[in-house]
Amino acid sequence: MFNRAVIIGVGLIGGSLGLALKERKLAGEVVGAGRSLESLDLAVEYGAVDRAAELPGAVAGADLVIVATPVGVFRQVLAGCASYLEPGALVTDVGSTKAGVVRAASGLVPPRAAFVGGHPMAGSEVTGVSGADPYLFENAYYILTPTTSTPGWALESASALARGVGAIVAVMSPGEHDQAVAAVSHLPHLVAAALVNSVAGRPDRDKILPLTAGGFRDTTRIAAGNPEMWRDIFLSNRNAVLELVRSFRHSLGQLEEAVAAGDGRAIEEALEYARQVRSALSARGKGYLPALYEIVVTVPDKPGIIGSMALQLGEAGINISDIEILRVREGEGGTIRLAFATLKEQERAFGLLTANGIPARRRNS
Repeated sequence: MFNRAVIIGVGLIGGSLGLALKERKLAGEVVGAGRSLESLDLAVEYGAVDRAAELPGAVAGADLVIVATPVGVFRQVLAGCASYLEPGALVTDVGSTKAGVVRAASGLVPPRAAFVGGHPMAGSEVTGVSGADPYLFENAYYILTPTTSTPGWALESASALARGVGAIVAVMSPGEHDQAVAAVSHLPHLVAAALVNSVAGRPDRDKILPLTAGGFRDTTRIAAGNPEMWRDIFLSNRNAVLELVRSFRHSLGQLEEAVAAGDGRAIEEALEYARQVRSALSARGKGYLPALYEIVVTVPDKPGIIGSMALQLGEAGINISDIEILRVREGEGGTIRLAFATLKEQERAFGLLTANGIPARRRNS
């Protein structure tokens, strides 16, 4: 698809893109560039890039340039590289905010090249290239934010790139994107950080924190993300984030008032409404992602149990689309969620596993 791809900023997302480009043979050569020589050396060692090169000249000869830096330094990085861009080069980014990035690119990318804003909605609380994964983008949304001046070939090429790494393309305007991700990504991260800080700030924190169970850990997992990256996100999308914070504060205030008044009915109504909305998020036929047909299995805690199940299903020609360990009790066992792309695969897997003595129950998402 590309002769030479240059990734500026080979961290978790940049490194994962490099691995995906190389594994799927989407680029003849993948070059890494950035400010951290240590990260670039690791990227070469891990196979995320073929070689490292210095900016700004690294982009010379590239027909794909991916800026995978924090959004706060995007303008500075692109300004330094713009004069080296080749005719017909596609420039894109992976930033979590788009309006400011697109504005900056429109004044910096020369007419001989083209920019398409991009945001792969995939990630991990693990930072750096050491957490890179070539399958990070499988079935994830990859949002592209063209403008009225974006050449058709550039959008087609960016779409092909996103699909090539396994993602599902969604096209929005930069403003629509920033409003949407403020709600489903930026506000949750801000709330998770505030929740951790509110508990950690208590004088009895040393007694409380060791007791943190699934609810606290699941709710606050994303608070372990890169502080520098999230600082830039909150600042660059501050208006949308503040609008959502006010909405959240209103909802939290309503619940607070109901609890303070001992109004059980109001509490239950609020919780029931939240339960219904949350449950509908995984309903079949909703959103961009395809339906998944799930089985939850209960297995003993013994070596090779997951591999054994996967082998049984694989030998029967049944493909597992997704797998997740839900709960584990050491020495006893746990529950595992298996997801399949079709109802037929779910039914076949359910029959096979139960016939082999593995307790299982079906559920659809």
